[in-house]
Order: sequence, then C-alpha cells, then structure tokens
Amino acid sequence: MAHEQSFLELIEAWDGSGVVVKHDELTGSWIFIALHDDTLGPMVGGCRMKTYACPEDGLRDAMRLARGMTHKWAALDLPCGGGKSVLAIPGPLSGADRRGLLHRFGELLNTLDGAYGTGEDLGTTPEDMRVVADVSKHVVGIHGIEGAPSDPGPFTARGVFAGIRSALRHRHGTDSLSDRTVLVQGVGDVGGPLARMISKAGGTVLLCDLDQNLAFAVSVEIGGSVVTQDNVYQTECDVYAPCAVGATLNPGTIPSLRCDMVVGSANNQLESNADADALAERGILYAPDYVVNGGGALAFTLIHQGQRNVAELDRRVRGIGDMLDEIFAEAVAAGESPLNSAARRVERVLQNAKNKD
Repeated sequence: MAHEQSFLELIEAWDGSGVVVKHDELTGSWIFIALHDDTLGPMVGGCRMKTYACPEDGLRDAMRLARGMTHKWAALDLPCGGGKSVLAIPGPLSGADRRGLLHRFGELLNTLDGAYGTGEDLGTTPEDMRVVADVSKHVVGIHGIEGAPSDPGPFTARGVFAGIRSALRHRHGTDSLSDRTVLVQGVGDVGGPLARMISKAGGTVLLCDLDQNLAFAVSVEIGGSVVTQDNVYQTECDVYAPCAVGATLNPGTIPSLRCDMVVGSANNQLESNADADALAERGILYAPDYVVNGGGALAFTLIHQGQRNVAELDRRVRGIGDMLDEIFAEAVAAGESPLNSAARRVERVLQNAKNKD
C-alpha cells in the first residue's frame, strides 16, 4: 500500500510560500489556504468547496491549484500571484452551517492582511462569495459589469473557445468548426456555454456529464449527442474538451483517446507532466490548461481594476487564442511539447519580474 503523506510531509515537499490550515470544529470542515508565489503581485485564486476522502487530499488539491494559479497569472502577464483556498467539507452544507463556515473563512482571510484574495470556484457560488464579503474585503468578482454578481464561467468558456480555434489553426490551418466534432466533458458553468458556442459556430458537439439529465437537456437545446462516462475516452472526436475534474489525462486514459487535440477548462488535467509527452508521442496536440482556462480569471481581474467595457473584456479574453498561437509555434521551433513552451513562458515572466526588484 502506498504511503499517504501527512500534512507536515506535504508542506515540507511543497515549493510554495506558505499554507494556512484551520479545522472548523462547528462543521467538521478543514480550511486550507495555499500561498504559492507573490513575485508578480498579491496572491489571488478561487475558493473551492468539496468533500475529500481525507483532509490531506484537500490540502494537496489546494497546493496544486495554487501553483497552477501562479502559472496562469504569469502566462496572462497579469500583476497577481498564485494562491488557492479549499474548504474541505465532510458532506453537503447549507443554511446556517454553510454561512457560518464561509464567515469563519472570511475572518481567516483577514488575518492575511490582503496578501491573498479569493473568489468563486468549484463548489462555491456568487452568493457564497457575497457571504464571505460580509466579513472580508478580500473577495474579487462579486460585482458584475453593472454592479450585479457576475459568473466567471462564460468568460472562461470564451477563452476555451478561442483556444480551440487556435488548436484548429495550428493543426489544420483553419479555425473553422464546420465538419469538426468536439467532445465536452462536464456541462456546467463553463462546459455549457462552451457547447453552445461550438454549436453556434457550426461544430458537432458531444456531451458528457455525471448528471446525465443535464447533458441530455443541453444536447436537446443545441442538437448535440450524449456520451456516457464509460465511453468518453474511447469516443472519436477532433477535440476533447475536459471541463470538469482534473487528472483525466493519465496513463490509464491516454492510450484510449481517439482525438486530435485536447483543449479544455479543467484544472490540472494532466496527472503528471510526463502525460504531456505521452500525448505528444500519440500525435495529440495538448493546449496547456492554465493558459486555456484563464478567461474567467483575466476578465474578473480587469473588472476588479475598473474595466466595464464588454467588448474590451471579450477582446482580451479572445487574446488567449493568440497566446496559444505563440506557444504552439515556440513548441514546434524548439521541438518540445506545448506544456514545456508554456512553462518557459511562465519562467521568463517571473524571472523578468524578479530582475526588476
């Protein structure tokens, strides 16, 4: 049996700046705030609420996601550092229990004195963030373009859509979606809008979700088809778009894939960096997730800075496609995977910032 790492072992092995760990006795939850890197600016990253097999898995998730945020902000060249928070709950929380946990999380945020700001993420809602904002000013994205709460999902979806077009240009010389099939895994806040964009652009959409009723409803709406969870990796398509959980690209799934490209919004899609090489060996073009899924983070940062022009927000989010064009071209020139090219791009940005200090 593999050795399960303890909190101490996880923290000692991590390359981040620090971790805040607190047990919430009233709900039996664990609060983890992972602070990875503040080279580019104050650390910013969403708050995830999820039930894990053990608390250590929640800490591990927070650390992985915080590192991903460092890479995301650097790839987007925005003045933010990488951080992430996880509320590891023992089971579904609602009502006063949920509000109480969120308030106590907000109070813990305040102890960091602005070093880390958070927002909506998997398992949390705009309403949850308003609850946190009752006690903490370190919440981003709760005011929309006209003062109403705003959902990052559609902005993230627009960035993924731009990424799919970039991958098509690189692979086929045209970004047309006509006669192209895209399999969207996860039909939630990002996958749903993405599926609609692809369909509107003339693409054929295959849908997969743990909630089969949701997948079926969206398929009826856009004229797509539903793929069962058991068949998702064996289904033939041009683009596989993972928009749900991470680590779907691993030694167990990659040999079965029947796609030409992988472009999706899920965080940490690769189980390990070696999986990027395995995809390349199979001739599958992989668009680095932390670049592709940056649309929501980019838009919310711009909104937080005062940008209210929808057309300008859309233009900046579509620029994710241009970034991928550069990454794909650099990968070809260097004879390496796009993941390595993206990592070198991130390192250049971080190193340039350090050199200015």
